[in-house]
Amino acid sequence: MTQNKSFTITNKSRIEIHLRDCMDGMAELPDGSVSVVVTSPPYNLGIKYSCYDDTIPRDEYLKWIHRWAGEITRILAGDGSLFINLGSSPRDPWIAIDVACRIRDHLILQNTFHWIKSISIDAENIQRYIPGVATVSMGHYKPINSPRFVNDCHEYIFHFTKSGEVSLDRTAIGVPYQDKSNIRRWKHAGSDLRCRGNTWFIPYQTIMSRSKERPHPATFPEKLVENCLKVHGLANIQRVMDPFMGLGTTARVCAEMQMDCIGFELDPEYFDESCRRLKSDTSNRIPGL
Repeated sequence: MTQNKSFTITNKSRIEIHLRDCMDGMAELPDGSVSVVVTSPPYNLGIKYSCYDDTIPRDEYLKWIHRWAGEITRILAGDGSLFINLGSSPRDPWIAIDVACRIRDHLILQNTFHWIKSISIDAENIQRYIPGVATVSMGHYKPINSPRFVNDCHEYIFHFTKSGEVSLDRTAIGVPYQDKSNIRRWKHAGSDLRCRGNTWFIPYQTIMSRSKERPHPATFPEKLVENCLKVHGLANIQRVMDPFMGLGTTARVCAEMQMDCIGFELDPEYFDESCRRLKSDTSNRIPGL
């Protein structure tokens, strides 16, 4: 059995990471004490984690999803948000939807975002806006060597709330209007900034060594966490949680944005790496670390 350990940094925010099962950890949190949850649980697609079996029977896996989703519902504030990143595979395209349906037993699906990892835009479509530009391909993907399937270049981010009516900061990650006449024509525009919508192109950072730079087989980028927090509305966040902390991405973003965060991680190696990264991030700002 893994011995429980904790790592805490307190400066302008309080960041806590606990080496323990998230169900045990969440059981100790008060009702309604978390404003936003940003997380990505194991997908049950056979990913090779250090100490977690990602190949358990589907029914058992979905029952486990249902249990921790119920606990998140209890500790989530009435106007809180759960942003859950889920992927699938060509051989198992329903897994993300199956997980979302189990969470649906507890919470309401308010938005569905699509994390675009790689995209290609044909020259003819770009040249409508930028003459003379060639076809552009951006981002990273895992090539699929099969005559049956195409390359999988996106994952889901399901946004759940208790009421389905939580007000968001829609332009916190807004973009300028391509057609500036919309600013004058649409009364709701107000300024040269519109809602980005539900497609987020966030490429992975290019790395030279997975074992050294990204020693976890399934991480999400910091920008994804940042987008989720900003869309919920920074002014409405008291505490963030990630029950499947991995390498501590959610915690690192919260530390940078000076927000309180608590997270749980089962794997001692990932926990230690999270602590190392947090300590490295903050060592120049917090004397004595």
